[in-house]
Order: sequence, then structure tokens, then C-alpha cells
Amino acid sequence: MITKVLTAVVRRTMGLTPETFYAIVADRIGPQPDEDEIWAAIKPVPATLLDGFYAAMETPDHRRLLPRLDEIAPDLRGLAYEGAGMGLAVLDVVLPYKRRLPEFLAGPGAPYRMLIHIGIGVALPRLPRNPVRYLDDVDPFLRWMVLDGYGFHDGFFAMERTLDRQLIPAGFTGYARRAFDQGVGRSMWFTTAADVERVLAAVDAFPIARQGDLWSGIGVACAYAKDVTTREMVEALAAGAGPHASHFACGIALAAVLRQQSGLPAPHTDLACDVVWARSANEVAAEIALPTSTELPELPDQPAYEVWRTRIRQRWHSLADAEQLGREVRS
Repeated sequence: MITKVLTAVVRRTMGLTPETFYAIVADRIGPQPDEDEIWAAIKPVPATLLDGFYAAMETPDHRRLLPRLDEIAPDLRGLAYEGAGMGLAVLDVVLPYKRRLPEFLAGPGAPYRMLIHIGIGVALPRLPRNPVRYLDDVDPFLRWMVLDGYGFHDGFFAMERTLDRQLIPAGFTGYARRAFDQGVGRSMWFTTAADVERVLAAVDAFPIARQGDLWSGIGVACAYAKDVTTREMVEALAAGAGPHASHFACGIALAAVLRQQSGLPAPHTDLACDVVWARSANEVAAEIALPTSTELPELPDQPAYEVWRTRIRQRWHSLADAEQLGREVRS
């Protein structure tokens, strides 16, 4: 009963609906001649995220929650688990007499652990918790996904501060600032309505030093989100990324890992991987991303998570150099 009451309060005070998401995007990009098509493409993502969010808040018991999450279409189900991470994070902070998230992550949420941590980060800016202190209780490797989620939240819901003034939350230092930017990059995919020219303009407005991480987030979003992605779009983004192309490729590889971990493939993820890596999503995960994720050191200036990402980018560079050499030999 108490969770249903709390859910009703959250619905009323937060005002989060799919229509809210689109209103934010519409306000950002202005009137468009194809608004109906844009909304049809965007709606499944926030709708599924919020379905998972409210489902977890209303029915946090796994036996009742899992059927609600698993009835979501496979290509969107990961978003429902991300939303569940949001909901369980809210419950654990507001009703701390029970630790729901650790139990969920150790059980049925394990295949979605990266997405769930992103969901925690999306909820965190709206909770009465210091985000830096919150990370002390989070897995050292996955904590950066929490900050990625935090960046997505601020990039989407606080655009004036985050995109226009390009501010980073106080207290975010070192690699936390980079993980935050990776989430901001993901948000750009949605705040631009997945329009290539608007994406390029949004990234170019930032200092060059921040653009690589933004491109990584864009890579995750375009490869993972609902299938608005086309081959021409990915090719244009890869070309537009320029010196940050390896970061864009890294984001696409991370999307492949998200798909592989949950066992929920999607054609648009395969398409993005084919364009950038000349492999399927399963092949990118199995041959590129996962083999580079072992024996990751924690360096003074680089956490294990970034060591992994750096290895993925290096792999992309080596493959790109080999392909270029092959073209020169053939010519």
C-alpha cells in the first residue's frame, strides 16, 4: 500500500510522462513539418522507461515486477529494466528500511546491471542524496554508469544549464566529469530528435576536450535506442565525429555489450555495428569489447572502466588502419 501511495505522489510531483519528454524535445528543436513522425519515433523510449519506473515503484517485489518488465517487446525491454533501476533507487532512498536494488541486481536484474546503474543515475538528481557520496556504495566499475545516467538526466531535463551554459555539477571531479559527459552525449540524441545536423551542431558547441565523451554517448544512443537509426545516419555521424570517431565507435561497442548481456538483440544495433565495426552486434561484443575487459587495472588517473574503453578505441584504430592499408594495397 505504501509504495502505491508513494507512486501516486511521485506521478503528481515529478510530472513524468512520455508527453513531458516530447514537450521538452519540441521546445528545443522548434516547430517541425514532420512532428507526428518524430513523436512516433521518440515515444517508445520514454514510454518504456517510465513503464519500468512506475512498475518498480508500484510492485517492487520481484515475483510481481518481473512479469511486468518481461512483457515489454525484446528490443525495448532493456529500457524497462533501466526504468526499474530508477524506481528501485527512489524506493531505497525514500523507504530505506529495505534494500531493494542490491537484491534485484544480485538476482533477476543481473543481465541488465549496466542499464540498471544508468537508471539509478537518471533518478539520482531528483533524490535527497549527495551523488558523490552515493557512489561510495556502488560497484567501483559500474559507478561510472550511474554518472552517465546523471549526465543524461541533466542533459535532457536541465538543458539550459548543461547544454547551453555547459556546466557540470559541483563536486564532480576527475573521471566523474567525463562519465557525466558520456551521459550528456546520450541525451543529445534525443534532444536533437536524432537529426544528424542538430547532433553535430550540439557537439561542436562544446570545447574539443569534452567532445570525445559526448561522441561516445551519441554512439550508445544511436545504436541502442528504438530503431530510428538508418545506415545513412550512422555513416554521417561517423564521418562527422572526425577525430573523435573512435569514441563514437566505442559507444556503439558498449551498446552491443548491453544487447549481448541481456540476450535481447535488435536490428538497429546490428546495423550500427556493421557500419562502424563491419561486424554484427554479437561479434562486436564477443570479439572486440568483452576480450578487452579482462585484467583491467585501476590507474591513478584512469579507472578500470576507462581503461576498458581505451582498449576498445585502440582496437578500432588498429582495424581502421588495417582497412586503410588494405585499400592502398588493392589500389
